[in-house]
Amino acid sequence: MSDLLLRDVRVVAIDDDAAAPTEPVDVLVRDGVIAEVGPGITRAQEVPVLDGGGRHVVPGLWDTHVHMVQWALGQTRLDTAGTASPSEVLARVVDRLTWGFDSPTGVLVGWGHRTGRWLEQPTVAALDAVTGEVPVALISGDGHHGWLNTPALRLLGGPPVDGVVAESEWFPLYDRLQRLQGAHEESEYAVTRAIQAAHTLGVVGIVDLEFGRPWEQWRERTAEGMPPLRARTGVYPEGLEDAIAAGLRTGAPIRATDGLVTMGPLKIITDGSLNTRTAWCCDPYADGHLLRDPAGAANYPVEELTELLHRAKGAGLEAALHAIGDAAVGAVLDAFAASGAVGSVEHAQLVDPADVRRWAALPQRVVASVQPAHLLDDRSVTEQCWPDRTDRTFTLRSFLDAGIELTLGSDAPVSPLDPWQAMAAAVHRGPEDGESWHPEQEITPREALAASVDGQRVRVGDRGDLVLLEQDPLLASGTSAERARRFRYTLVSATVLDGQLVHGG
Repeated sequence: MSDLLLRDVRVVAIDDDAAAPTEPVDVLVRDGVIAEVGPGITRAQEVPVLDGGGRHVVPGLWDTHVHMVQWALGQTRLDTAGTASPSEVLARVVDRLTWGFDSPTGVLVGWGHRTGRWLEQPTVAALDAVTGEVPVALISGDGHHGWLNTPALRLLGGPPVDGVVAESEWFPLYDRLQRLQGAHEESEYAVTRAIQAAHTLGVVGIVDLEFGRPWEQWRERTAEGMPPLRARTGVYPEGLEDAIAAGLRTGAPIRATDGLVTMGPLKIITDGSLNTRTAWCCDPYADGHLLRDPAGAANYPVEELTELLHRAKGAGLEAALHAIGDAAVGAVLDAFAASGAVGSVEHAQLVDPADVRRWAALPQRVVASVQPAHLLDDRSVTEQCWPDRTDRTFTLRSFLDAGIELTLGSDAPVSPLDPWQAMAAAVHRGPEDGESWHPEQEITPREALAASVDGQRVRVGDRGDLVLLEQDPLLASGTSAERARRFRYTLVSATVLDGQLVHGG
């Protein structure tokens, strides 16, 4: 924790509160906490000063759904995004193998393809035909399946398959990729660069829902002098008993992390994804006749889900339940209601309006943790697979109108770790130069910013995490596209984390 005096800044009024200062003020941070806000603050001689020069200040930004190692490594992986068929992906693989690739694990890893709209599906044989004995693992853009060749399946202990490895069979292989010899050094170097990039965007904290034991990874990062970042780390059901035995409780600090890392939630993936067409829905997909499970499927029966939540609640752990299809959202609401656990529904992509009302009526805090930038990628596949229910996807306006707390994230690497992009997509549900998709579900810039700062404000007693901006992102008027453009082109000139300047000046 550090002390800092931030001089001559204009506080962005997130709550549209008439009591918020309208003239430039100083902000004094003591021991990592905002100690004073007002004009002409005097300081002790030893407190460093950052001249705001009349710039605008907001609390530090958070991304409430990140897979940190996977996001960091995404910058080094073969990009398979934007491909329309297996043959296009194979051409990129051949090109990379021809020119060579540098990986300490010896595995060529790709990321980004989405098979939801492909007319032809990938096969192991097709990948084997162009790769020979080089292990190749191509991860889908939603992270819910892997297209592996035979050497990679053999190396990672994968099941015998003709096509992709998906969902519960895939996730253990996904984790094993990071345990191969040489993978740790590669990933930690990438994480350092990812944290530095996050600072340039004003990001001070994430909820890290990486597989394995991320709390131990963050402890090692602190010991190795990695740039600081706040993190709340999750645990999956297979690690739940170990976490409980270690006394890890949501909100408790992870030792030897300078107070920046705390234990987060129990993360449970209750269904699949739209692009892999495994999200669990009440009604079949439009092309459900081609699928093994025409409406997707649950990963856990409600009874087992409820028991996991009871166990977590009794141990002091909150729960973060991945639910994309409307049947999955309904099931997790059943489990929250039966257990009394607090936590979040992650994604909540397709929701029955009746479940919005039921959600709002829960007596405990259950947050809607949504990744708005997904709608930019998912629009076309939604219109193909869920053409009769597009008005029930990414229903941010409905959540807020019902009184459900909303937080925004990215699910990086599925979308970039960029809160400004997430906020822009929540305000204008379409590309910068395109129409808004179901604009009735848009939210205001003020609401989007409030959902991106972890409940913090520039006020006495809040954390000393501050971001200096060249312009007020809430001042734009006009169409939703014009308001969203303000977010997309916001310039971050300085980021302060725990009273320490980590970017700019």
